[in-house]
Amino acid sequence: MTEERQQTITRPATVSGAGLHTGETVTLRLLPAPPNTGVVFVRSDLPHRPTIPASPAHAVETGMGRRTILAKDGVEVQTVEHLLASLWGLGVDNVYAEISGLEVPGLDGSAALFVTALKAAGVTAQAAPRKFFSPREPIVLEEGDSAIAVFPDRALKVSYTLSYDHPLLKAQFASFSLTNGASFEERIAPARTFCLQEEAQALRAKGFGRGATYENTLVLGDGGVIQNTLRFEDEFVRHKILDLLGDLYLLGAHLRAHVMAIKSGHPLNVRLLHKLAQAMEQWKLGSIQSGTQEVMVGPRLDITQIEKILPHRYPFLLVDRVIELTETKAVGLKCVTINDYFFRGHFPGHPVMPGVLMIEAMAQVGGILILNKPENKGRLAYFMSVAQVKFRKPVVPGDQLVIEAHLGKLRSRTGQIMAKASVEGKVVCEGELMFVLADE
Repeated sequence: MTEERQQTITRPATVSGAGLHTGETVTLRLLPAPPNTGVVFVRSDLPHRPTIPASPAHAVETGMGRRTILAKDGVEVQTVEHLLASLWGLGVDNVYAEISGLEVPGLDGSAALFVTALKAAGVTAQAAPRKFFSPREPIVLEEGDSAIAVFPDRALKVSYTLSYDHPLLKAQFASFSLTNGASFEERIAPARTFCLQEEAQALRAKGFGRGATYENTLVLGDGGVIQNTLRFEDEFVRHKILDLLGDLYLLGAHLRAHVMAIKSGHPLNVRLLHKLAQAMEQWKLGSIQSGTQEVMVGPRLDITQIEKILPHRYPFLLVDRVIELTETKAVGLKCVTINDYFFRGHFPGHPVMPGVLMIEAMAQVGGILILNKPENKGRLAYFMSVAQVKFRKPVVPGDQLVIEAHLGKLRSRTGQIMAKASVEGKVVCEGELMFVLADE
């Protein structure tokens, strides 16, 4: 399977309009961003232009329930879900979203106009692998008569059951396998937000829904949709899936799972988001959870399989997992934790991973690459020399080393490896390694 790359927009894109709840007219300007930036909101209307990353850590659990809110240091941006769903649908991983007010424009109440703006801006691939996440175990949340569950899967699938005390909303069910942007653009993006007529009146009384109109919100009265017509027979449940996709994109990685929801809204979605983020963090610390970044190329090795190739054992085995292994390349992971033995004596008051152990970790991944070849089965690869070594930044507890080893010259008795180690996409160490091959 070809490695998927991160993407950003090619040119800036601008949309303007009133927020569905505040009613304030704002301008949203989307700008290209470097790899591994994610989605970052910038409040251009405030002094010093404060930023709010679109991440689980900044998603607010609120009882308001009608929109998703991000907050940082007392600064908020509201109703981000339709924009985020559009970015997911168009495959945009990295973007700056400059906004001149509190709330993202509501536009026509769907994601369709965001999709139009993004398509006009264009999408550009970047030199960094796309991040994926799939939980190893089911995650289930319930609240009253609402529930949401996530089950491991090879791709994203969303199934949603909707039920309201209204003739048009007694029961609606929809399920989509979301493997490409075209499916989202045609089947989900045009679905508009909705509410019951009595809900609209209650929201207005509380000061919400000031920008909502019969054009951008499907309002259901006793006789049906007021002053509007449906784009889909099941537009209501499709919009719920749209909201859910936007909320899930706050995870910062493309989810590979089957998400099943019953009457869930933004508060329960955000609670699920926090659970998923915890699962990702546990894996980074060396738990059984799946990784935030999976390169689905070639075989993958767990610690038991690694020990069948390398002679190293704890505490000198410095590779936890191999996530890619081809004829010429290996990618291994080392989760650095405060429990690693070397922190007891190496700057114990200011724990930093020894540089020589970073080189050793790179050598072990290189050794796996060399010894995995059929002609080298049963041999040993002794680390002979190192050249062109550069240490670029310290590695501390909580970091995850992503170690890439590329095969250079390989002869019957010697092997050359070009290796680098990175943390969050930034190189921390690199060098050329030489090995001598010997029979056991």
